[in-house]
Amino acid sequence: MLDQTMAPDQIVIVKDGRLTDELDEVISYYESRYPDIFTIVPLEKNVGLGRALNEGLKRCRNELVARMDTDDISVKERCELQVQEFLKNEELSIVGGIIDEFYVEPSNVIASRVVPLKNEDILKFSRRRNPFNHPTVMYKKSAVLECGGYGNNRLTEDYELFVRMLRKGYMGMNTNKTLVLFRADENYLKRRKKWIKCKENIAIIYHLWKQGHSGLFDLIIVALSSLIVYIMPLWFMKWVYHTFLRKVKSEEKKKAN
Repeated sequence: MLDQTMAPDQIVIVKDGRLTDELDEVISYYESRYPDIFTIVPLEKNVGLGRALNEGLKRCRNELVARMDTDDISVKERCELQVQEFLKNEELSIVGGIIDEFYVEPSNVIASRVVPLKNEDILKFSRRRNPFNHPTVMYKKSAVLECGGYGNNRLTEDYELFVRMLRKGYMGMNTNKTLVLFRADENYLKRRKKWIKCKENIAIIYHLWKQGHSGLFDLIIVALSSLIVYIMPLWFMKWVYHTFLRKVKSEEKKKAN
């Protein structure tokens, strides 16, 4: 984020519980080197991503907030591209984009998660799946807070928030450009196979069905697919994941990036 073409004037880091000494040393180094930029928010215990993000939002000085995970990499033009979209359309409240997933090294991009671009397509997509790549989003702080912030779900807190915002009439869009490089190794796929992930996927769509946002067919499709992912072998899940849920990078696109 320090190398952005449009540099942020504040970077908020939430320490969700105790960290290792090595991580604390890295944070202290940057905090001492850039005292006017870094705001550190320490939490006594791990409270989960949603509640941690809510605490971080309270400390953000600006209306536009770019969100990312600490182990991912934002492309240098990310903030500039997103701010330009907000300047072009002041009705926007959320701007996201594509993530490129890599193994081990950022140069080893193996797939992309492509999301719908226009607000109407985002709404339709959100009936079954998250229409935004959470690590890529930039949103208006006031819009998020007016909608109650992130919920308490540990794995679907972003999805539930975004649907809540869209249903309240807040407008979103996704750019067709890659904004973040995302670490996706075998452990990432293993986490997606956990029972809690399966249960929360079904629970969030059931919640949206009860609200009238998703249809009964959407609920059935998500419930069946989530259960199948939970029980299928890891090797088969890899094939499904890259065949149906991601767009595999061509060699030409890898070289271009």
